Amino acid sequence: MDNINFNDIFKSSFIEKTSSFSLTDSLIGLLVAFLVGLFIYAVYKKTFSGVIYSHSFNISLMIMTMATALIIMGISSNVLLSLGMVGALSIVRFRTPIKDPMDLVYLFWAIVSGILCGAGFIPLVIIGSILIGLVLILFVNKITIENPYLLVVKYDDASVEASMEHVIKEKSKKYILKSKSVMPGDDLEATYEIRVKENDSHFINELISIQGIRSAVMLSYDGNFTA
Repeated sequence: MDNINFNDIFKSSFIEKTSSFSLTDSLIGLLVAFLVGLFIYAVYKKTFSGVIYSHSFNISLMIMTMATALIIMGISSNVLLSLGMVGALSIVRFRTPIKDPMDLVYLFWAIVSGILCGAGFIPLVIIGSILIGLVLILFVNKITIENPYLLVVKYDDASVEASMEHVIKEKSKKYILKSKSVMPGDDLEATYEIRVKENDSHFINELISIQGIRSAVMLSYDGNFTA
């Protein structure tokens, strides 16, 4: 039987892993991940143009950057741990619906930044985040896209259709009849896709004043329906 010395008795793989762990590098990576996440937080808040701003989603972007960096630091030096982590994360299901495509951009940005911070590519993640942030700030807020409107008109007399379309044609740049419904009791409904002149929606008042029209609703679509 081989001789067992004193060091072999107290030998521990946990101590070996701890000795190979660089506290300084890990703190630097997490600090940079926090700063980049804070930058993503500020850019998202500044460029948000949806209906309701979600503060919790914005906070999750910052935490996701740090958490991703932490995962990459843990699996970068251990193959078995990386395989186990892949198996563990594969059972996680994220069921939160993403309505705005720009939210996916920010999620991907946060994950990529966390991966780069965990892998030690500090200069790359700083330069890349600054450039991405500048592009988002310049293009999201400065370029205005003319969104179409959906005009839903309810009326009870088919004879008013000519007058109704005359007003719509006069007050809009372009209009298209999307649907027309005829319901029992002489209830009619027409839906138009229109592009108004200089965001002028006051012509709805003129529509309502036409005898026979019961209601007129205009909806704008910018990723979410808003009335």
